[in-house]
Amino acid sequence: MAFIDELKFDKDGLIPAISQDADTGEVLMVAWMNREAVENTFAKGLAHYYSRSRKKQWLKGEESGHVQRVLEIRTDCDSDVLLMKIRQDGGACHTGNRSCFYRVRTPDGGVKEDGVKVFDPSQVYKKK
Repeated sequence: MAFIDELKFDKDGLIPAISQDADTGEVLMVAWMNREAVENTFAKGLAHYYSRSRKKQWLKGEESGHVQRVLEIRTDCDSDVLLMKIRQDGGACHTGNRSCFYRVRTPDGGVKEDGVKVFDPSQVYKKK
């Protein structure tokens, strides 16, 4: 895939990827991808990311079943950020919210939760 050679990965070989609902435009999450994750995302049509803490690639929804079906991938003008138009099965956030962006920060330093819970994480991520 020639376009992958045009991407500007950072010094750690990563590029940020924004997942956006293809129908509503809602931003669901931001994560990191390495080259392998980008290649797998294109090849399989499902979002793959790179976990900086676990130091490995992962398929979104591999534990929860809440996969992201990728319809389109765009790059910004510098080719150093990806924007993926997706269809989300279930919730995008490990907290059970549809979007990871469910906290509203107020000018006085407060925070208000304004999310839509779509699953119970204690049920989805039970230890096996």
